[in-house]
Amino acid sequence: MTTSAHDMSLAQVVAVLDGFYPPETAASWDQVGLVTGDPAQPVRRVHFAVDPTRAVVDEAVEAGADLLVTHHPLLLRGVHSVATTTAKGAVVTTAVVADLAIYCAHTNADIARPGVNDALAAAAGLSDDCAPLGMEDGQPIGRVGRLPEAVTLREFATRLADALPATPVGLRVAGDPSALVQTVAVMGGAGDDRFDDVRAHGADVYVTADLRHHPALEAREEAGDGPPYLIDAGHYATEHLWLAAAASRLAEALQARIVTHVSDLRTDPWDFTVGRPTPDRTPQYSRSSHES
Repeated sequence: MTTSAHDMSLAQVVAVLDGFYPPETAASWDQVGLVTGDPAQPVRRVHFAVDPTRAVVDEAVEAGADLLVTHHPLLLRGVHSVATTTAKGAVVTTAVVADLAIYCAHTNADIARPGVNDALAAAAGLSDDCAPLGMEDGQPIGRVGRLPEAVTLREFATRLADALPATPVGLRVAGDPSALVQTVAVMGGAGDDRFDDVRAHGADVYVTADLRHHPALEAREEAGDGPPYLIDAGHYATEHLWLAAAASRLAEALQARIVTHVSDLRTDPWDFTVGRPTPDRTPQYSRSSHES
């Protein structure tokens, strides 16, 4: 690719992204920053996506992108080969051959303000003055705030579903649909290790993803019939909303010297559901179910 005096270099773009999402604020186990690319190469088009999958990388290459910014890391765990016989190897090889740089902002984008959790809080109807839900490695994580007025759990979940990108699995909700909720805690991505923080803030409902059976069941047992109610909105859906805000922020910071594009490819791994309508049930933890 030929360069001109007006081109941004990859190093310049990465410096701006690092300013938005400082790598040192990422969790100790995380792997963020530049994965592929030459700092001197020109960047004219930046693609944004949640996951660096083969389909996303192919889309970015076909669109003529010079840089792919993803939320999830490509090489989070150690690999010993990038041969094209593996999915990760195929992604790395495709990117390198096409001069496509890849940059990841993961937990450092989760804690940033504005960041992933601010986008999710906005989708939930919360104002931009939310408090942190908790702390991780000395950094604030998650958000908690209040709705302008109390609404039923069903109405809240319906509004949230309308604000999030659609997925085949949709939202899973635990709690009385007619219960009123106003204080809302959110955590983009996997969040079933934050129930103590949710209870400490007195949240009526907790929006997150990847809720496992045992932690979710124990949380509902502790709550009895009351709050906090739970909404599992899906990992991909709770983090996708950040992309548009990040793309807009980057374009503004670089004074429109680049073109940005947010991928619409759904990288949620689930494709369809099969089952019956949700049955009515009396919660097993209710006092009446144990009385004769």
